Amino acid sequence: MEFDTIAAISTPIGEGAIAIVRLSGKQAITIANRMVSGRDLNQVDSHTIHYGKIVDPATNELVEEVMVSVMRAPKTFTREDVVELNCHGGLASVNRLLELTLQEGARLAEPGEFTKRAFLNGRIDLSQAEAVMDLIRAKTDKAMGVAMKQLDGKLSKLIQRLRQMLIETVAHVEVNIDYPEYDDVEEMTKQVMFDKIGEVYQEIERLLAMAKQGKVLREGISTAIIGRPNVGKSSLMNSLVQENKAIVTDIPGTTRDIIEEYVNVRGVPLRLVDTAGIRDTDDIVEKIGVERSRQVLKEADLILLVLNNNEPLTEQDRQLFNLIADLQTIILINKTDLPQTIDREEVERLANGNPIVATSLVNEEGIDQLETAIADTFFTGNIETTDLTYVSNVRHIQLLKQALRALDDARAGLDADMPIDLIQIDVTRTWELLGEIVGDTVQDSLIDQLFSQFCLGK
Repeated sequence: MEFDTIAAISTPIGEGAIAIVRLSGKQAITIANRMVSGRDLNQVDSHTIHYGKIVDPATNELVEEVMVSVMRAPKTFTREDVVELNCHGGLASVNRLLELTLQEGARLAEPGEFTKRAFLNGRIDLSQAEAVMDLIRAKTDKAMGVAMKQLDGKLSKLIQRLRQMLIETVAHVEVNIDYPEYDDVEEMTKQVMFDKIGEVYQEIERLLAMAKQGKVLREGISTAIIGRPNVGKSSLMNSLVQENKAIVTDIPGTTRDIIEEYVNVRGVPLRLVDTAGIRDTDDIVEKIGVERSRQVLKEADLILLVLNNNEPLTEQDRQLFNLIADLQTIILINKTDLPQTIDREEVERLANGNPIVATSLVNEEGIDQLETAIADTFFTGNIETTDLTYVSNVRHIQLLKQALRALDDARAGLDADMPIDLIQIDVTRTWELLGEIVGDTVQDSLIDQLFSQFCLGK
């Protein structure tokens, strides 16, 4: 498959030491060669880097000094000729360089088009392509490790093995339908199908059992900090982030909007949201913040409810307990450095089995216990990433669930003694669903949609 030549800026926009403009396609080296003075790129070895000066072919104007990396197909990320122009990392410099590549015949790449070409040219499958974005977005070492295993093809190999088992079963059925001379063919075929379906079913169940952990590692835990004004929500935010992101004062209502930050807790990314104190207020700005806080609660995976050890529970505290009754919650009793006034027994009763952690954020006490409670809540205390194949992508999870339902239909058909060729339809459907994970049976429209989520230079 041959495509036109594309170009894009592959480094983040902004000032830096270097920036990179990447070209990929049959004309990549030719286009770069017209721009680079002092070196014939057509004559250099593949996978080498060279110093040169960029000259505008139209005006002969000196534009930049660059280091040029030349990588010839097929041993490149896209399996096409690839050139990377390393220039000074200023906005004007890199944009001028990109303009020149377009002037000389390249086309501006669409978001994710380099990775899309790697997929379309057979360099990686669809699950590996999605892992590229997971790797870019990884917030912790563990999340990066999971993405690397998927990029390395661990999930792909497992899915292909399951598909091979299913296709062999379907082939076995076809042969026996075509050659029905033997009386025991039907019975033997059903037994083979029953055994193979059971093996695939167990593997998919195992993948789905780990999916919650994989999804958390990939996307993080959306965590809302709530409580009455001035109980220590912003102090908790700052303690977890280890920076003064939120304003901390003794004045109730200081936080008037939601503040978001990613933090790393035992290798798990928390998308931490410090909300405005939920209370009735006449302040228009604070009222907007309170309404946003209520919306955050509906979307959160975890609630950290902060209470004041130095004050009795109020009706507002009790309303907050009612508000989060069905949500995953950890209760923090803060300000334990002050005399206890809160009724601990009532807190335990209202907590309804949710963990309770005592903290004195001013003295930096209790954060380790909170992190342990979070890890215990989502991972039974630890996360294993060395040997496990995690499914973390929502699309993959939904396809696996559909595949499991198709196998359920096949098993029900076997139990009901249905004709083997009807059961085969559900087995084939499972094979197709698993193929969508790695891109073997996926539609072009879905491919376009997936790669449109990538950054421009990837």
